[in-house]
Order: sequence, then C-alpha cells, then structure tokens
Amino acid sequence: MAIAPRNSRRSSIDIWPGFVDALSQLLMVIIFILLVFTAGQFYLGTALSGREQALQKLQHQVDELANLLALERQSNEELRSGTAALSSQLQSAVAERDQLKADLAAKSDALAQQQESMAALGDRSRALEWRAESAEQALSAEKEISRQALARVDELNAQIATLRDQLSRIAAALDASEAKVKDQQGQIVELGKRLNLALVNKVEELARYRSEFFGRLHEILGERSDIRVVGDRFIFQSEVLFSPGSADLGDDAKKQLAQVFATLKEVSAKIPPEISWILQIGGHTDHRPISTSQFPSNWELSTARAMSVVRFAIDQGIPAARLAAAGFADQQPLDGRNSDDAYRRNRRIELKLTER
Repeated sequence: MAIAPRNSRRSSIDIWPGFVDALSQLLMVIIFILLVFTAGQFYLGTALSGREQALQKLQHQVDELANLLALERQSNEELRSGTAALSSQLQSAVAERDQLKADLAAKSDALAQQQESMAALGDRSRALEWRAESAEQALSAEKEISRQALARVDELNAQIATLRDQLSRIAAALDASEAKVKDQQGQIVELGKRLNLALVNKVEELARYRSEFFGRLHEILGERSDIRVVGDRFIFQSEVLFSPGSADLGDDAKKQLAQVFATLKEVSAKIPPEISWILQIGGHTDHRPISTSQFPSNWELSTARAMSVVRFAIDQGIPAARLAAAGFADQQPLDGRNSDDAYRRNRRIELKLTER
C-alpha cells in the first residue's frame, strides 16, 4: 500500500472541521425556528383562549338582552291590553256624556218653550188691556173728530165758492196767455231758423279755414307716407315724432311741428273772433300692451305724447285756450289687423281743427 504524500493528508484533515461548523450553524438555525414556532404557538393559544372567553361573555350578554326583550314584549302586550280597555271605557264615557248633553238640551228647549209661552200669555194679556184702553181713547177721539169735521166741512164749502171764482178769472187769463204764447212760438221758430243758418255759416266758414290750414300743411310737408290728411284730421305716425316707448319729442319732430304751428298761427289770424275754434291733439297707440314705471299702460303713453305736442305748441305761440290734449290708447285703431304695418298705422298723433 502506497503512502500518500504529506501535503494531501493535510488537505483532507482541514475540510472536516468546516463541514462540522456548517452543520452546527444549521442546527442553531433549526433550533431558533423551533423556538420561534413554539413561542408563536404559545401566544396563539393564549389569544384563542382570550377570544373564547370574550365570546362566552358576549353570548351571556346576548342571552340577557333576549330575556330583557322578552320582558319588554310582555310589558307592551300588557300596555296594549290596558290601552284597549281604557279606549273602550273612554268611548262608553263619551257616549254617556253625549246622551246626557242631548237630554239636557231637550230639557232646556222644553223649559225655553214654556218660558216663551208664559211670556206670550203675559204679552197677550197686556196687549188686550192696552187695546181696551186704546179703544176707549179712540172712541173719544172719533167723537171730537166728527165735531171738528162738521166745522171743517162748512169752512171748505166757503173756500170752494171762493176757488170757483178764482178759477173763472184764471181761465180768462189762460186764454189771453195762450194767444201770447202762440205769438212767441212763431217768433222762437223764426229765431231758430236764423240761429241754424248762422251756425251753418260758421261751420262752413271754419271748414274753409280748416281746408286752408290742411292744404298749406300738405304743401309744406309734401307727399309723405308717414304724414297724411284724412278728412278733417292731419295724421303724424308716431315714429316721426317719438322714439318707441317714449313721449319726448326729438329735434326732427320739433322741426316738423314748428312748421305746422307756424302755419296754424298764420291761418288762425284770419279766423273771425266769433268763431270758437280749437286744435284737438289726440294720441293713439297699437293694441300691444306696455307696462313700465313711467307708463303703466297705453293710456298713459298716448296721453303723455299728446301733452308733449300741446306743450310744444304753447312754446310756439299757440294760445293754450285754443288747445286740447286727449289720449285714446288703442281704442280707435285705423287698421284692425295683427301685422307690423297695421301696428305702425295705428301708432299716430292726430291734429283736428274743430269747434269748441
């Protein structure tokens, strides 16, 4: 057998102690794990034991609550039974009370009727006594009245004779008066004819000045669709004079109206003083409603526009006594349709030269 060299023997001897160290370390790790596992089992057992005790306590509390609930339910049943009994007793008491009230009311009515009967008997007795006394007094009064009536008859006979004499004289006076009235009626008829003729002449004369006034206005303002002459009225569309929803005259409107009132001043200077003429200025709107703080309705708007024209006419020298303002709202439309053109035609200011 060959002997191994010294160096190789030493190497094998050195490997063994390292293997032993590894096993010892592994054993220590295993022991540590066992200790940790054992400690964990201990703590887990303790925790489980505590939970079981807590569960037992909770179960005990649940049992107690169940017992309390059963007692409470029993109490509720007893209270319900007692409440039902009390309700029945209350209904019986209410019915008995109502019956007593009805009996009391019936007895009160009977007593009242008896009292009324007694009062009626007393009143009747007093009335009979009073009637007897009155009959005696009336008999005495009738006797006195008869005596006075006889005296009055004699007096009336004398008065009738006097009245007959007066009537005869009045009849004669009436005959004379009727003749005078017939003569006066003839004079009144004649005066009426003269007055009617004078009125017709005045109307024709005013119509002539009106025609002259409107004719000259037509010449001054020219042919315009928004300013028209219709019969005895000169019509301005509102858009010519006012902004929508406003009663203030603009500068262009004042220029147009200044020409109108200058012409009126010239024509009115020719009108005789005995003709009582007036320029009526009417404001008109369409039927669409307006509601503002300044103009709650179309009445206020139409009147305010007419007043604006009247104030401007006074500023232009037209006497205030010859002017009148009127607001007609939407009550006198020229066109009854519901269209923009109809609304535009109905919104207008009318000037009418007429008698006062």
